[in-house]
Amino acid sequence: MYLIEHLVGLTEGLRLVASFTKAREALHFLQAHPEIDLLLLDIEMPELSGLALMRELAAPYPSVIIISGHRDFALEAFDLHVADYLLKPVEYKRFEEAVRQFQLRRAAPAAVPAPAPALPAATPDFLPAGHDLFVKVNNRLMRLNFDEVLYIEAMSTYSTLVTAKQKFIVHYTLKSIAERLPFAHFRRVHRSYIVNTHLIDSIEDNVLLLAGHEVPLAKSYQDELLQGLRSL
Repeated sequence: MYLIEHLVGLTEGLRLVASFTKAREALHFLQAHPEIDLLLLDIEMPELSGLALMRELAAPYPSVIIISGHRDFALEAFDLHVADYLLKPVEYKRFEEAVRQFQLRRAAPAAVPAPAPALPAATPDFLPAGHDLFVKVNNRLMRLNFDEVLYIEAMSTYSTLVTAKQKFIVHYTLKSIAERLPFAHFRRVHRSYIVNTHLIDSIEDNVLLLAGHEVPLAKSYQDELLQGLRSL
């Protein structure tokens, strides 16, 4: 708690409204104060975990930045759409960047970006070999077969690579991946998603279905995607 209070005190634009050591107390406070727009949350707390707290909050709940000493909960946290996931010990620069991204999203109107051009050739960071790429996951390079990647989802300063069996959190923004990914059949279909067009099963009501996963299709990308798909 004291670490988070200290980080908040150092950061321009943040005002500490309340702090709690017990998640149940925090839950009651948040339920009574829906105007709170940012929650800095640890995971391991008495009575109720931070992730359990999020599940009990009624939508729309505040943006959440997790600050935890355990990386094992990251996938579960991003499934709950947290804004960021910081590992202790937290460097102030990393904390400040997470807050800055939150402030930018809060201040900016919901804008739909222009369709992205075809994805360019890879840079050495991705080390392509066939349809395999080496991607840094949790501080180690892992060889992934991108024929198995269904889609890539933006998660603040992270992205999630989703296959039919598992997810991989990588420390690249979606924009960075789009600039480096060397496979033309991966297409931007939404401000937060790139999909493997070879694995699209169906399209209905601006939703793509890939192996049971639903991905939104933004109107600004629809024409370009449909033109690139083979159809009768």
